[in-house]
Amino acid sequence: MSAPPPLVGLSELRAELDAGRTSSAQLVDRALERAEALQPRLRSFIGLRGESARAEAEQADARRLRGDPRSALDGIPVAIKDNMVQRGEPTTCGSRILEGFVSPYSSTLVEKLEAAGAVIIGRTNMDEFAMGSSTEHSTLGASSNPWDVSRTAGGSSGGSAVAVAAGIVPAAFGSDTGGSIRQPASFCGVVGMKPTYGRVSRWGLVAFASSLDQIGVFARDARDAALLLELISGHDPRDSTSAPEPAPDLRASLDGDVSGLVLGVPREYFVSDGVDPEVLARVHAAIAELEAAGAKLREVSLPHTYTAVATYYLLATAEASSNLARYDGVRYGRRAEGAQSLGDMYVRSRTEGFGAEVKRRILLGTYVLSAGYYDAYYRKAQQVRTLLRRDFDEAFAGCDVIVTPTSPEVAFSLGSRTEDPLRMYLSDVYTVSCNLAGLPGVSLPCGFSDGMPVGLQLLGPPLEEGRLLRVADAFQRRTGFHSERPPELA
Repeated sequence: MSAPPPLVGLSELRAELDAGRTSSAQLVDRALERAEALQPRLRSFIGLRGESARAEAEQADARRLRGDPRSALDGIPVAIKDNMVQRGEPTTCGSRILEGFVSPYSSTLVEKLEAAGAVIIGRTNMDEFAMGSSTEHSTLGASSNPWDVSRTAGGSSGGSAVAVAAGIVPAAFGSDTGGSIRQPASFCGVVGMKPTYGRVSRWGLVAFASSLDQIGVFARDARDAALLLELISGHDPRDSTSAPEPAPDLRASLDGDVSGLVLGVPREYFVSDGVDPEVLARVHAAIAELEAAGAKLREVSLPHTYTAVATYYLLATAEASSNLARYDGVRYGRRAEGAQSLGDMYVRSRTEGFGAEVKRRILLGTYVLSAGYYDAYYRKAQQVRTLLRRDFDEAFAGCDVIVTPTSPEVAFSLGSRTEDPLRMYLSDVYTVSCNLAGLPGVSLPCGFSDGMPVGLQLLGPPLEEGRLLRVADAFQRRTGFHSERPPELA
């Protein structure tokens, strides 16, 4: 089955719809056909909505004919990660334990997309319960990177990154707990944004680590990311962690002007022996480009960076062990057959339903929270988390935006780290601090190494997504890396 041509960005598709050169039905057909044609090689989707999506596209076309489109996204095909519930649709989180589950309600994210008229064509592949950095911990199997199918797409939102990079949809949504949007965006050469914690409602997002999880966006460029984030932001009374802030006007700040902005360059992110020199070279070149555009550079220090990965995995696994206790074969999840007792049913349901990585994190988290170890590990990790946040506060007192590599390397080969969890965890070394501090962060393509995309990460103070996107947009106006496309797949 040959794949139809890739879809372009949101702005271009909206212009085609407005001019009558295409229809929503045609766009959705094209997205579904391209997803199906590329699925054997990329495995970017866990499920497609097919006829439901086509019916919604026809409704969008009818609204457009009446001159009554709901928004700039009306009739545009998009995709959501398989941990965001939608009424009447399956949600599996890439896990056997949720096979057969159909959600009775929709997440706030889905409600906002539906209210805007966006057409959700399907659910994207992910590491089981968002626990992983390569999308290899999925019952479907790993998503492949469209730039080189022998390499990982990153994780845990790898399927969403692939869907945008491969031109299946112009936009997709993921969740970021320790870099799960920014790292796959870097590996796949697209823009990936994690907003401030609380900026976007988590209602209806299946929890991994509740104090770290945040919904964000994948797009072709900074302007499209701004449009998407405007749409999904805002206070939600159903989410107790939702920030009491209105949806921001992000596109208004995208004027291409960064003159006078101070970019903080943290010394700790540029001296590690574990960073690919070619990645550092591309990031340094990107920083020089921003300096040429008028930004000023200042070295800053984030002295507790070396503690970030350990702190993250103590806190994230502790919260995961609590959140995943509900999947016991009674309250949620598949139930093991033939159990001899209630205890046996619990054990067998969880043993059969969860994969190896999820079990590993539940065990570690339970240990961290257990009597005798809580103070030594969990409480200490919370104290170090406070120190990490203070590091950022002090750094932002002297700069407007912090610039770093998104990942210490480009996409690695599939299967190369599945037997070495610690090495896999270290691929998040540049992204986890952002989640621990609750800050906004964005990754954008800034060049290539070994034929694979390299990501530049921008971090900002809380609720300053507009500032980050302003810098990202200015960089993209001066460069063409975001316009590069992977070689077409047969």
